[in-house]
Amino acid sequence: MTTPTLGELLTSVRKRAWHLEMRDDYAGTSPAFAAWRAGVAYDRGPADRAWRALVRSAIAHGAEVRRARIVSEPISDYIRYEHEATSAANLAAGEEVRWLPRRQASDLALPGNDFWLLDDAVLFNHFLGDGTWNGSEAITQPTVVQLCERAFEAVWHRGIDHRTYRPA
Repeated sequence: MTTPTLGELLTSVRKRAWHLEMRDDYAGTSPAFAAWRAGVAYDRGPADRAWRALVRSAIAHGAEVRRARIVSEPISDYIRYEHEATSAANLAAGEEVRWLPRRQASDLALPGNDFWLLDDAVLFNHFLGDGTWNGSEAITQPTVVQLCERAFEAVWHRGIDHRTYRPA
């Protein structure tokens, strides 16, 4: 059985699409990040247009789309890139985004991997050490869904809205 893609899952979400990111590097072999590091202004035109359409569709169907990021400070180059891109890529799509400095997350119970909580399912994202995406795993077990829901809410409650977060 194959795991549905995030895009497939987002098209059917009706209640929530919450994303928790906990890594300081997702670059892997990203050409967009490499270009940004070389001084090219952020521009993922077609990819961002597709993302905005997907998120707007989920919102139109009643879903709340939120993203929370736990980050080390001072932030890595990749997180600086993500922070710069958030307005164009995420907020423009209709997502709400919050940032939580890692030192403020030490007492939170968190799962071992980044995840999307999509209605009553969890899509865990797996990465290699260099930040390259290495597949996903969908789980509908209620105890796992509840763990991720509690973890996300705890981070969200402490998180700083993107519009006011100033990375160190």
